[in-house]
Amino acid sequence: MLPIRDIIPRSSFPFVNYTLIALNVVIFLYEVSLPPHLLNELFYLFGLVPASFTNTEWKFFYGFYADNYWPFLTNIFLHGSWFHLISNMWTLFIFGDNVEDKLGHFKYLLFYLLSGLAASFTHFIFNIDSTIPAVGASGAIAGIMGAYFIMFPHSRIVTLIPIFIIPFFIEIPAIIYLGFWFYTQIISGTFSLVANQNASGIAWWAHIGGFLFGVVFHRIFIKKRYKDIYSDRIYQRFFN
Repeated sequence: MLPIRDIIPRSSFPFVNYTLIALNVVIFLYEVSLPPHLLNELFYLFGLVPASFTNTEWKFFYGFYADNYWPFLTNIFLHGSWFHLISNMWTLFIFGDNVEDKLGHFKYLLFYLLSGLAASFTHFIFNIDSTIPAVGASGAIAGIMGAYFIMFPHSRIVTLIPIFIIPFFIEIPAIIYLGFWFYTQIISGTFSLVANQNASGIAWWAHIGGFLFGVVFHRIFIKKRYKDIYSDRIYQRFFN
């Protein structure tokens, strides 16, 4: 399933969301300009490598700085391929503008960064001995999706579903689309633990941690004039 757009109009220009997309693109263009050995070094220095915080011998052998916790944040601005970048930025483009609309520009930026940190920490906890750099904005974007899941449960996502070679466009309720997406992350994340490996290279638990952060904490960031509306219409539906 490929999401095309949602049906919720926005009331303000999402310049923070567009700036985040542009920043990720610029950083990726810098990445592809590097020779392979420097790109690998970039990933190990600014990607999240859990073993660099838990394995002292490994950390110093590979030249990591002591007490450098910036990778918990910097990893969300790195991407491993064009597909990785485009899929993440397209998802952010679809869901981010409406969330920014309701949070406000500065709070949206703060919420995005904190979602990324929550995703990074969750990935760290569930992959504590991993020596593979985790990179990508998907954990932070999962936080945006979690906020959207609660704030816009009646929205619909126009989705492309190819059947053989025929494209079909259908509108799927956001609560079903995002709920199913989260379910697949839980299943895949659990399988990665049972199999004691992450063969796909996807940080499932970063997605789970980011999404749950968005679901639980987004209300702190909502503009004051919207809070009563959500309390009456949405929070009663989900939490009462």
